[in-house]
Amino acid sequence: MRKIFFLLLPPKQWKVAVIIMLGVFAGLVVYATYLSNAGSYISDNPKTCVNCHIMAPQYSTWSHSSHKSVTNCNDCHVPHNNIFNKYFFKAKDGLRHATIFTLRNEPQVIFIKEAGKNVVQQNCLRCHEYTMDRVITKDHGLTINNLYTKNRLCWDCHRDVPHGTVNSLSSITHSMAPLPQSPVPLWLNKIMNNKY
Repeated sequence: MRKIFFLLLPPKQWKVAVIIMLGVFAGLVVYATYLSNAGSYISDNPKTCVNCHIMAPQYSTWSHSSHKSVTNCNDCHVPHNNIFNKYFFKAKDGLRHATIFTLRNEPQVIFIKEAGKNVVQQNCLRCHEYTMDRVITKDHGLTINNLYTKNRLCWDCHRDVPHGTVNSLSSITHSMAPLPQSPVPLWLNKIMNNKY
């Protein structure tokens, strides 16, 4: 183990350069973490979802729905079977979103992926289990639980819950979503404003 440690050490003439490069790299990582507001993704605050502007219609429609008073985004879109699965799913989905948004590859209209559909379906069933046990459908007198064996999703019938029809910001009149604050530090903003 000691030999491996000494093999990783740079030659004496490179030590100062390596220390400076590591310092610059660490600084860039800390600054990127600050700019991306990475700490907010650990929380369940719905405002975190609008760190990326493309999520503004989803936030706005949710904030005008009946679900706002009892849920947040993670209540529906993240698994709740155990804490490890919850944070693994958040990390996996978050990294996918971050990659798409960083590369400016986001579509105008977003659609939920298959893994997300399964999670949302399970969370619908988890929260509305008591109600669904008592509901009988008009279609052939089947119970809701029997319908799910036929690959029906809750939003096949409840299409507008909780997001309504979301195509773009222009489809939601008078929608308001909190915008992320500027990541530019105040001191740099002052310099930029005085320069021009």
